[in-house]
Amino acid sequence: MRRPGAPASWIWWRMLQQVLRRGLQSFCHRLGLCVSRHPVFFLTVPAVLTITFGLSALNRFQPEGDLERLVAPSHSLAKIERSLASSLFPLDQSKSQLYSDLHTPGRYGRVILLSPPGDNILLQAEGILQTHRAVLEMKVNHKGYNYTFSHLCVLRNQDKKCVLDDIISVLEDLRQAAVSNKTTARVQVRYPNTKLKDGRNSFIGHQLGGVVEVPNSKDQRVKSARAIQITYYLQTYGSATQDLIGEKWENEFCKLMRKLQEEHQDLQLYSLASFSLWRDFHKISILARSKVLVSLVLILTTATLSSSMKDCLRSKPFLGLLGVLTVCISIITAAGIFFITDGKYNSTLLGIPFFAMGHGTKGVFELLSGWRRTKENLPFKDRIADAYSDVMVTYTMTSSLYFITFGMGASPFTNIEAVKVFCQNMCVSILLNYFYIFSFFGSCLVFAGQLEQNRYHSIFCCKIPSAEYLDRKPVWFQTVMSDGHQQTSHHETNPYQHHFIQHFLREHYNEWITNIYVKPFVVILYLIYASFSFMGCLQISDGANIINLLASDSPSVSYAMVQQKYFSNYSPVIGFYVYEPLEYWNSSVQEDLRRLCSGFTAVSWVEQYYQFLKASNISANNKSDFISVLQSSFLKKPEFQHFRNDIIFSKAGDENNIIASRLYLVARTSRDKQKEVIEVLEKLRPLSLSKSIRFIVFNPSFVFMDHYSLSVTVPVLIAGFGVLLVLILTFFLVIHPLGNFWLILSVTSIELGVLGLMTLWNVDMDCISILCLIYTLNFAIDHCAPLLYTFVLATEHTRTQCIKSSLQEHGTAILQNVTSFLIGLVPLLFVPSNLTFTLFKCLLLTGGCTLLHCFVILPVFLTFFPPSKKHHKKKKRAKRKEREEIECIEIQENPDHVTTV
Repeated sequence: MRRPGAPASWIWWRMLQQVLRRGLQSFCHRLGLCVSRHPVFFLTVPAVLTITFGLSALNRFQPEGDLERLVAPSHSLAKIERSLASSLFPLDQSKSQLYSDLHTPGRYGRVILLSPPGDNILLQAEGILQTHRAVLEMKVNHKGYNYTFSHLCVLRNQDKKCVLDDIISVLEDLRQAAVSNKTTARVQVRYPNTKLKDGRNSFIGHQLGGVVEVPNSKDQRVKSARAIQITYYLQTYGSATQDLIGEKWENEFCKLMRKLQEEHQDLQLYSLASFSLWRDFHKISILARSKVLVSLVLILTTATLSSSMKDCLRSKPFLGLLGVLTVCISIITAAGIFFITDGKYNSTLLGIPFFAMGHGTKGVFELLSGWRRTKENLPFKDRIADAYSDVMVTYTMTSSLYFITFGMGASPFTNIEAVKVFCQNMCVSILLNYFYIFSFFGSCLVFAGQLEQNRYHSIFCCKIPSAEYLDRKPVWFQTVMSDGHQQTSHHETNPYQHHFIQHFLREHYNEWITNIYVKPFVVILYLIYASFSFMGCLQISDGANIINLLASDSPSVSYAMVQQKYFSNYSPVIGFYVYEPLEYWNSSVQEDLRRLCSGFTAVSWVEQYYQFLKASNISANNKSDFISVLQSSFLKKPEFQHFRNDIIFSKAGDENNIIASRLYLVARTSRDKQKEVIEVLEKLRPLSLSKSIRFIVFNPSFVFMDHYSLSVTVPVLIAGFGVLLVLILTFFLVIHPLGNFWLILSVTSIELGVLGLMTLWNVDMDCISILCLIYTLNFAIDHCAPLLYTFVLATEHTRTQCIKSSLQEHGTAILQNVTSFLIGLVPLLFVPSNLTFTLFKCLLLTGGCTLLHCFVILPVFLTFFPPSKKHHKKKKRAKRKEREEIECIEIQENPDHVTTV
């Protein structure tokens, strides 16, 4: 019937809503009937799929070996700059100059030698050189041939000798001084630039750490030092054999360092190799195996206990158990599909079981609650169909949103490969999760319903005796075999009200949370929550540090901590590449170069050449003189020969040109080195476009840092936009527009709360926290949507009665799922890894904030704000008045009936 004054468009919208809703309910009802009529088929097909794909997962398991491909931004300017720099000056030949803390390309071995507090490591030159000689003499065997460092090392162009750190030369001078009974003060070591015996000026800021300078020393002489870092670079020819030999050498290098540590108690040795980061990243999965199994046991136990009742007929402990196992086999099937399609495992995928479990068990508990809301006098097949039509509509919508958000995370817009791979796997897991819930778990529910209809015990599967028989038995037997006939009175039509969670919500919690004296405290609590969330959102920091993804007790983390403590005074060496011909003899160009290099410690052939010209009193103000003196005099001197690798000459006829050259810049940094390096990079790049000098800057670590914060936040923004767009587009196509409006507000509040609180909990924005934030969007919708839509559709007289009805209908499933989810996270605390700590913190906040909104904030705020329930009250009054009028007419027409009564 058309409401007076309602526009025709509104009527059409309402009709469209009803058609869509009834169409989905009808489809789910038929799906439930199909499952109930063919339970063996729907039980067998998922089981066969799991066995097939599960076995293939075991046979095709392969870990991801390229850490850069996984965690570095896929599309970045740094990768383009690396290609251009490598085309000018091969990186394999210059990686010793382009020092990087942890991201050195190719194969290498690196060791930090640390002296005890108060000692000077420069006084232990002999012991350090013994360690150095042990590395040089170390042999690895391959196909009967022994290879030493001299066979594998990177060679210098000028004399074809192995590239070694200049600190070795300094230690040799100190040892010779000690042998000849000279004081070490005669060998003057300066920091960060020192003069070597062959006359070269060398930058040793990354090779000498914990430096204390001589007080009031103008030339920065070193008084003492705590640490020395030595790197051994291996040649990379691109052949598989060379790479295999290099890998063997690195393994032997790490073993040698552990052996030498036992022999030298006066020094602490920390080693690192090119495979160390990958090994310690993959180690997380090995450490977490047993903890994931413990999580599964805890979730199984919680689900089993929360599905139990005193009533042995209606209790469903095995359904809770089978529900969790249903999600497990769907995850195994998804893993099999992933490996069949040539997927490679990485430790970030450790979060998928927890993500899938949080969504899957929600469907299990909702379906179980839907079964309990059906009428007991119906045949079990009709009860299954009614439960499907009641629950699967909402579960289908929430599963679709999971697929949309993680599908957007797997789109080409995502710039982090680890996030993309995770989202692809999550999409497959959600689809299989949905299929397994309505098929495998639905079949289990059919068999359980059949047992209940035939009055079989829910645990022992035996016939429940009659009440007369039970009355003659002991109390313990009555307790075990009671079907609830004593508790169920003729006033109670639903015996499931005796479930302990349902009873608690109905008799205690609902009355307490809607009490008028509790509401002000809830409002204050929400204001505190919002304040802390907002404060945290203002302090977000990116987590580009790869150490956050490694096992906490791994050698790589120990090495990085020592490196950060003693070698954080200077940034990685930044290659400054001039890729176009430049008039170096021009005074204005010289001034531009000085301005660009100001604020940096420069290792520059240009600066050294200018000083050489000045010291030699040579004038080179034109091109021919400048290049002639450079080639014939400067580059032939032993102390400047190494600069030949930094200049590219071309010859056109009789004329020589400098077509490209490079310098090295080092910035002074503090303990927060990574943030400062990113700032330096963002400062230098715009200058390359605005200045007359065309240059690029590059260091291997830039590949991991370049626009990392933007790369990790884009998936969340895209996923959030997708959810918002879907909810807005379906604003008038769902049950009630205000339901979507409240859902948008609730999800936004939960998402911002998790984001702010995790920042206050020292969680950075890395790929793991980003994936958790995408999951938070869906987890919030999963739990808030049924509660809100039930509230807006409720026809009770007041909002308070409506929210009580909503909590009574969905509160049990929400509490069961969130409790199981949070308990399953506890074992992650015992995995020694920052990756799992981040996963635990974010998912704990996700579950906690969702629970807070579902049981505290929404039940109070919904009693203040729309939708109003007055029109329902008016409708009920009109119907009651109409009924009374009909009764009066019947009495007036039949007065004899009144007399008879």
